[in-house]
Amino acid sequence: MLDKYKKSTKIIGVVLALILIFAVAGIYVGVKNYNSTGVFFTTKKKLPIYCVDTDKKKVAITFDASWGSDKTESLLETLDKYNVRATFFLVGGWVDKYPDKVLEIYKRGHEIGNHSNTHPNMTRLSKEKIINEIAITDAKIMKITGEKTKVFRCPEGAYNDKVVEAVESTNHYCIQWDVDSIDWKAQGADLEYNRVIKKTKPGSIILFHNDAKFTPQNLPRVLEKLKSEGYEFVTVSELIYKDNYHMDHSGKQIKNNQ
Repeated sequence: MLDKYKKSTKIIGVVLALILIFAVAGIYVGVKNYNSTGVFFTTKKKLPIYCVDTDKKKVAITFDASWGSDKTESLLETLDKYNVRATFFLVGGWVDKYPDKVLEIYKRGHEIGNHSNTHPNMTRLSKEKIINEIAITDAKIMKITGEKTKVFRCPEGAYNDKVVEAVESTNHYCIQWDVDSIDWKAQGADLEYNRVIKKTKPGSIILFHNDAKFTPQNLPRVLEKLKSEGYEFVTVSELIYKDNYHMDHSGKQIKNNQ
């Protein structure tokens, strides 16, 4: 009986030792996740930036431009009217087809982001092809505006660790969103409007599409409502933290304690 007790005690001791070893290893991995910019990931999975943790009532309005352009001018006029600067994520094929619109977006003071060249599901591409998709579109945009893009959004929001790492290797911030109008489904103006207003909070990144059916009539309503609630509109690059931050499990940027 005593031997069995000693044996059980020894097994428990070994288990506890293993737990301690794994705990220490976890702490070590966490520390190693720091890089030179002071960025720390509290989750092992690589995530794009969905939103920003801030007390300031600042949000970023974004538009993905992949196909048509018929409604773009209306959106630009509304943004001018309310003195709002937005971020337009452009696909390379769209840039080829509408170079004048690209220049107009840029001249009106909006930020231009990269949305790939051919709008593929980037999780199915090699790292080399992902980087190539970004580089080709950057070259097209730079030829028109003279400036390199700083932010990138994955087509269809599809990403994995490989994609995020590839994007970051090109010196772009990988951007997602935390407020989705789902305007591309054209489910109805009121439904899309209420969806955006209900979910918006300080630090939100709001997703629209430049050629969605109800977005031109909804954009003024959204801007007026959020302005009445004290919100300020900034570009994505103005909203996000560039260094000394960490990411939580939801993709929220959180400033490190100074």
